[in-house]
Amino acid sequence: MFKLDHWPLNGLDSRVAGKLLLARMYEELTGEEMPPIEKTPRGKPYFPGSDLHFSITHTRTTVFCAIADVPLGIDAEDLNRKVSPALAGKILSPREYAQYEAVPAEEKNEALLRFWVLKEAEAKCSGLGLRGYPDHTEFDLNDPRVTKIGGCMVAVIQAEAPQVEDSTEPREEA
Repeated sequence: MFKLDHWPLNGLDSRVAGKLLLARMYEELTGEEMPPIEKTPRGKPYFPGSDLHFSITHTRTTVFCAIADVPLGIDAEDLNRKVSPALAGKILSPREYAQYEAVPAEEKNEALLRFWVLKEAEAKCSGLGLRGYPDHTEFDLNDPRVTKIGGCMVAVIQAEAPQVEDSTEPREEA
């Protein structure tokens, strides 16, 4: 199960907008009022005693929320946000940097935004957050978990669902 939605901020405080969007989504999915939110020691928000996981992010213009039955992380950046090219050498792994260098000059800012939202979404999904420069990942520039929504670059990363092992014995055909 997975649900993603977004709202324009239109002057609303991003934290208020994020909680309102999350509450609406939770109620749509469960038919119940949203429970209280707590945080892990590293600051990842969660619903205590629930199998649902969520992540919220915002840009200057839009708030995004994702809910799933597995841990997940979301990040977004406005597509018109200009990022210093010097950041590429600090946050990209050698493999990612080679991909970045291969794109035409007019596409470099968007490429850097793609890598950045992937790195942030992964950090949120893991619950560990960013520590130092996130140059140890190995994302691909064409990662399908990145999309453009409402003038923003958005990445959603979901943890792998646990594998359920079937321990039943096969039945013999009658």
